[in-house]
Amino acid sequence: MTEHQSADPLRKEAGEVFRRLAGDTAAVPWEALDATAPALAETVAFGLAEVVGRPGLDLRTRQLVTVAVLAALGGCEGQLGFHVGGALRNGATAEEVAETLSQVALYAGVPRAINAMGVAQSAIEKFQDR
Repeated sequence: MTEHQSADPLRKEAGEVFRRLAGDTAAVPWEALDATAPALAETVAFGLAEVVGRPGLDLRTRQLVTVAVLAALGGCEGQLGFHVGGALRNGATAEEVAETLSQVALYAGVPRAINAMGVAQSAIEKFQDR
């Protein structure tokens, strides 16, 4: 990370939100993207700082919404697992994650919800084993 990037208030705020989702030891994702995809790195940092981190919904609720959207989209297994962990770290229960995915089944289809539940179960086990 360059001196400019570490002093960037947007990235500082994004880092604080990211640590609330991932824990203190995880590397922020934009650092890995800076060299090859700087616009994507900025998009990720902006999204965390200016959307995920703003008031209006608590982080637990935002993460359950994110889980539902990623499950409905399908093909987002890595992000889905990460955000299930983020939901759990911010006060959601395994039962609430399962209920969220049951809602997805109704609106996006049973196959997507079943696939998402497999990812969620792995993330829940990982969270419980930490």
